[in-house]
Amino acid sequence: MTPTLSRLLCLVLALLGLATTSVQAQNYPNKPIRLIVPFPPGGGNDVIARLIAQKLSDRFGQQVVVDNKAGANGIVGLQALMQSPADGYTLAVAAAGPMAVNPSLYDKLPYDPTKDFSPITNLVNYPLLLVVHPSVPVKTTLDLVNLAKAKPQQLFFASPGSGNSGHLAGELFNTMAHVQTVHVPYKGQGPALADLLTGQVQMLYSSIPSVLPQVRSGQLTALAVGSAKRLPSLPDIPTLAETGVPGYEAYSWVGIVAPAKTPKAIVTRLNQEIVDILKQKDVAEKLNQQGALPVGDTPEQFAAYIKTEIDKWGAVVRAANIKAD
Repeated sequence: MTPTLSRLLCLVLALLGLATTSVQAQNYPNKPIRLIVPFPPGGGNDVIARLIAQKLSDRFGQQVVVDNKAGANGIVGLQALMQSPADGYTLAVAAAGPMAVNPSLYDKLPYDPTKDFSPITNLVNYPLLLVVHPSVPVKTTLDLVNLAKAKPQQLFFASPGSGNSGHLAGELFNTMAHVQTVHVPYKGQGPALADLLTGQVQMLYSSIPSVLPQVRSGQLTALAVGSAKRLPSLPDIPTLAETGVPGYEAYSWVGIVAPAKTPKAIVTRLNQEIVDILKQKDVAEKLNQQGALPVGDTPEQFAAYIKTEIDKWGAVVRAANIKAD
């Protein structure tokens, strides 16, 4: 075969490939979609995933099935996604821990969050709420900073486990406030909250729904939220940045990704549908009840955000010498 004929054949094959991809995208979806959640049922990631899955099912006329594949800080679920066909029929929830923290937490990770997935959109940010036991003599974040400086290594903050978003939020607080509070890891949110309520530990950086009932009943004191601005649902609770730690932001976030090399037309279609879903009034109200802030960015923006988060939390992990359980 001559070089000219070889080049012509390659061009024809490339055009056929593009045509096939275009047809696939136009017909998408024509069968059920699997949405992997790399966490157990019932948590914040699962709640958001099921809300989006139901709305997509209604729009597509095809069932979007939630598949909980928990294990190893989200590694099991994301590895399953990475090994799935890049055709838009297998997606996964991409949370802060597995995507932004695990690369620094594990020496050998079976996936690369920036290369092995096609970002679709960041769904929501979950600002973390800093709560303390009422016995702690503070009313503001600045009071807490001053107390921690006066009593280094004598204030203890709980978390659901090493490397969890609550753990990292506490280590970020230590770094930015120049204090030494001590991390106490638990096996889940339940045991951590139980010891906080009895005063065995003094502090907790938590998702809002998990502790809001105790705040409202007076069992816990809410000092501040980790968002850049006050939350519309909790307007009386200030941010950490405005009350003692300038520049502080700590979120847990939940997005959706597909396998790498998923056709761009399918990624764009999914992005447009999901972003529009996030703008719906009933969805916004449900997210607000969960203490979540809707995002709905572009695939490119989400990809850039993931890289920023990897750098941010990687620095925290290294500074605090955090190891995986």
